[in-house]
Amino acid sequence: MTSELATDTDRAGRARTILEQNGIRPTMQRLRMAEILLTAPRHMTAEQILVALQNAPGTVSKATVYNTLSLFVERGLARQIHCDGDRCVYDSTMAPHHHFQVLDTGEMIDIRPDELSFERMPSLPPGTEIAGVDVVIRLRRKA
Repeated sequence: MTSELATDTDRAGRARTILEQNGIRPTMQRLRMAEILLTAPRHMTAEQILVALQNAPGTVSKATVYNTLSLFVERGLARQIHCDGDRCVYDSTMAPHHHFQVLDTGEMIDIRPDELSFERMPSLPPGTEIAGVDVVIRLRRKA
C-alpha cells in the first residue's frame, strides 16, 4: 500500500469517526465533505468544497453541500465566519481563535487568542451574557 493510499484511508477513517462521535449518520456525501473539511485545520467556502468534491468520484449537489455545512455548524464541528455580504468561510478549528482575512486573496489566517487582548468590553444588554467573541482583521497589500 502506498503512503498516499494509507493517508486517504486514514483520512476516511477519521472522517467516519468524527461523524459517528457527533451523532451524524455517515452517508457517502457527508463522509466526503468531512474528509475535505474536518480532518485537518482548514478554512473553506462552500464553493471551494464543491470544487474539491467535483474532483472525486460520485456527485454531490450544491444543496447537499449547504445542508451538510449547516449540520456541521449546528453540531459544533465547524464555525461559519461571515467575511462579507457575499461570502462566508467554514473553519474546522473549533478552539477559540480569531482571524486575519487577506482581502486580495480571501485567505484566512488564524490568530491565537493570546495574541489579541481587549482592555474593556461594552456593557451588555440586560439578561445577556457573552457566548463568544470572533474578531476578523481585514488586511490588504500595501500599495
